[in-house]
Amino acid sequence: MRSDNERLTIVEGDATDPASVAKISKGADVIVNALSPRPSPSGRPATSLSRAARALIAGATRAGVPRLIVVGGAGSLEVAPGVRLVDSPGFPEEYKEESLSQADALSAYRASAGDVDWTYISPAAEMSAGTRTGRYRTGDDALLVNAKGESHISYEDFAKAVLDEIEHPTHPRARMTVAY
Repeated sequence: MRSDNERLTIVEGDATDPASVAKISKGADVIVNALSPRPSPSGRPATSLSRAARALIAGATRAGVPRLIVVGGAGSLEVAPGVRLVDSPGFPEEYKEESLSQADALSAYRASAGDVDWTYISPAAEMSAGTRTGRYRTGDDALLVNAKGESHISYEDFAKAVLDEIEHPTHPRARMTVAY
């Protein structure tokens, strides 16, 4: 595949196949997984996130890649002890299947053993275009909200948080969340 950025190499592989993951990630310092469980506009089928989780862990282990960063979802964050956002009243039905798929993937990462240091990063409940401020809060398994009860982060600050976690790990083999 071609890229207009000379510092970017695009390779094609199958994130649900450990051999493919190992082949294309050999020599990498980190794998960033931002897979979607939705079918692609080009007609590719939806990806099984839990299957991809297991394959990414196995492939990274085979290739000797020590870190895996997973861009996850907010639905599995807790809004009260033992109560996930996806299970709360009023959760949008159109996002439920995707949120449950993300929760299954998180379970697969948590069940993994081995040498791969994964971090699953859940965004705030709402994300939108904005500005990069470089300021955000982090948490673990609880949905972060502001004084008005809102949970929000800009795409730009979420991306900054992902890069910050790659460069300065704070949540090894754990989930973290990011919001204002």
